Amino acid sequence: MDKRKLLKVARGIELADIVIKNAKIINVFTKDIDEGNLAISQGIIVGIGDYKGKVEYDYTGYYLAPGFIDGHVHIESSMLVPNNYALAVMPRGTTSVVADCHEIANVCGLAGIDYMLKTALKAPLDVFMMIPSCVPSTKFETSGATLNAKMIKKYLDNEKVLGLGEMMDYPGTINGDEEVLAKIETFKNKTIDGHAPNVVDKDLNAYVLSGVETDHECTTPLELIEKVKRGMYIHLREGSQTKNVSDLLPGLNQKYYSRILFCSDDLHPSDIKKIGHIDNNINIAIKNGIEPIEAISMATINIANCYNLKNVGAISPGRKADFVLFKSLKEIDIDVVYKDGIKVAENKLPNFKTENVVESLVMDTVKIKYQRKDLEFPLSSNRVNVIGLIKNNVTTTKLVETVVLDNGCFYPKDNTDLLKLCVIERHFKSGNIGKAIVNGYGLKNASLAMTISHDSHNLICIGDNDFDMDKAINKISEIGGGIVLVSNAKVLEFLPLEVGGLMSLNTLDYVEKKLLNLEQLLRNLGVNIEIEDPILQLAFLSLAVIPDLKVTDQGLFDVKKFQIIPLEASV
Repeated sequence: MDKRKLLKVARGIELADIVIKNAKIINVFTKDIDEGNLAISQGIIVGIGDYKGKVEYDYTGYYLAPGFIDGHVHIESSMLVPNNYALAVMPRGTTSVVADCHEIANVCGLAGIDYMLKTALKAPLDVFMMIPSCVPSTKFETSGATLNAKMIKKYLDNEKVLGLGEMMDYPGTINGDEEVLAKIETFKNKTIDGHAPNVVDKDLNAYVLSGVETDHECTTPLELIEKVKRGMYIHLREGSQTKNVSDLLPGLNQKYYSRILFCSDDLHPSDIKKIGHIDNNINIAIKNGIEPIEAISMATINIANCYNLKNVGAISPGRKADFVLFKSLKEIDIDVVYKDGIKVAENKLPNFKTENVVESLVMDTVKIKYQRKDLEFPLSSNRVNVIGLIKNNVTTTKLVETVVLDNGCFYPKDNTDLLKLCVIERHFKSGNIGKAIVNGYGLKNASLAMTISHDSHNLICIGDNDFDMDKAINKISEIGGGIVLVSNAKVLEFLPLEVGGLMSLNTLDYVEKKLLNLEQLLRNLGVNIEIEDPILQLAFLSLAVIPDLKVTDQGLFDVKKFQIIPLEASV
């Protein structure tokens, strides 16, 4: 950057490289609409006023807003590598994301983090990274790596690293676990992301005292307000499975708005193309009565302030020329996207190409020790603990049900609406297999298996018969990770995810087509219509930091008790 030259352009002594004329410029500082030409040089905004440029574009009739920022996202959940992910989100107006790569870190450790940082540089999207804090998330599961404070300290000086990723071990944080506090202390001069479902009252005081600054797990406006009052920033997420914007905005007033951020967390590519990315969060907020510029601020300057991003998030001198253009404030429909002063998308299509990165350290990651008899569910009692699903959420309920046993074993065919769920350790061939029973998923005469299972990403498989479950598990091993659907002993569809068993090197269109076909087949096979995303729903049934019941490779896990419990229910 030639600062002296930029100063001359800002003063009007020299021509700007580019001038955007006649757009209505949204000011996220004052919540006003400004008039004037926008001058850009060296990819930087140099000023608003009566400027002339070497190249001028007239956008009469358009609003111009800062490029949108996703405040918290796991890119791996899109099943796209970062450079291809950029092709999906940038046409929707997203020019920056704050990513937490703990999915691939749980599989590949530091090599996974390095891969995400390296691959992100192959596209114009700004990918800022939060370094995973919980690898593994708990001691009650087997991940592919263990990262401690000393190991992740190496990322402190990386300019793309903004802080420590979501501290999911909130019990360890609140109780002062030595290693948890060491990680927080290591990143104390950067932003510390939180993950605190239903953490309130004095426990919340302790959590904030530890150094955690954000949360994206609020379920009620009252919980949100309490956390804001304790000084936290709150992400409102709109993902493929968990949707909180409409639930959390009612009851809030102006005094809380500056602490509200938008995020997607986990979003499939088909949903990005169909309903949008952060532009969707903004539009939902507008429909819920939030003033459009206020909603845009939640997707821009609020996030920039939270993560100390001084050069994005607003239209002001010295910030990157990242902006979007659209014609109406009633519903934001992005027409044009600029990144660093370059037009990168128009009419929902990207104007750039990317390059894949192939690294052997993140490939060939599925290693299981398994045989079909491992799928048997012998029980000493017919009273069992059952995972109950909740509409549009990744939280579950703990149910106790009476089941029919056949020679002391549980079989779904004898028990309406109940399915087998297994998590098989896939990193070290330990032979670990956790078992659970699920109510409400609805699959019939079929099995779905995946190497996407938060957060340790062991092999997870749900089904109503052992034959299909066995075939799905073996197919997963054969393709090196991914998603497999089997019915009546036939593989109906599969999506290889060769990078860590989480991401495909294929195109957005390829992954989208496969996922849409998988979902349609799952619906045809009886999956509950109230399950927003059957694949993400299954992936979160192993997430041992979200209440109430989950299952890991070590067994059925009661999140509230924070311990492994038996399938059999206590009397």
